[in-house]
Amino acid sequence: MRVAFISGTSIVNSTLFSSWEVRQVETPYGRVAYKARGDHALINRHGYGFPLPPHSINYRANIRALADLGFKDIVSLNSVGSLKPEIPPGSIVSCSDYVCLQQGPATFFDTELKGGAPVIANNLIPLLVARLAPEFTIPTAKVYVQMRGPRFETKAEIRVVRAWGDVIGMTAAHEADLCSEAGLNYNSLALADNYANGLEGTEIDFAKFKDLVKTNQEKVNRLFTRMLEILG
Repeated sequence: MRVAFISGTSIVNSTLFSSWEVRQVETPYGRVAYKARGDHALINRHGYGFPLPPHSINYRANIRALADLGFKDIVSLNSVGSLKPEIPPGSIVSCSDYVCLQQGPATFFDTELKGGAPVIANNLIPLLVARLAPEFTIPTAKVYVQMRGPRFETKAEIRVVRAWGDVIGMTAAHEADLCSEAGLNYNSLALADNYANGLEGTEIDFAKFKDLVKTNQEKVNRLFTRMLEILG
């Protein structure tokens, strides 16, 4: 099955893709480096050089590259903070909707009076959820709250947005918007690396976050191994 993947720092730290061929593609929005093997491609949303923070990612180039390469189905793994006590760190969920009010959406329509309808297609999620079980239990139909970054949210901000959704991050809404505009099917998977700042009495900073990401690395490796088997 021809599928492209988008992920972040966890795939840089993984040896699973070390043998994949590194390629580059030019787009109207800039050059994009990606890895490829067979019918699959992989983009690190932060880039393979100096990692860009979420608010500086070239989302338009990433999604345009996948569209130009002929991909229709995209599976994304996003690192998130949990807004719910029942979604502990280490949980994997799938989001079917999102909130993104803090900043304007990335768009391909800068000079046109139009915009894509917001949607997360999740056309591959039923297959993945069924086939990944029982090793992975993946709750679906969650709501993703996007904030601008690059800093984490204050405890007061978390108190405000807790009622808006289930997980919080800085990247998925832009990717979903652009996939909709480009006619691509965006499939959402989100890995909770931490509780959101102040939730369950926790505090978060970047050093602690990086440690939590490392803790979940083995789970990420196994998840991608299984997805490649299922979608291969």
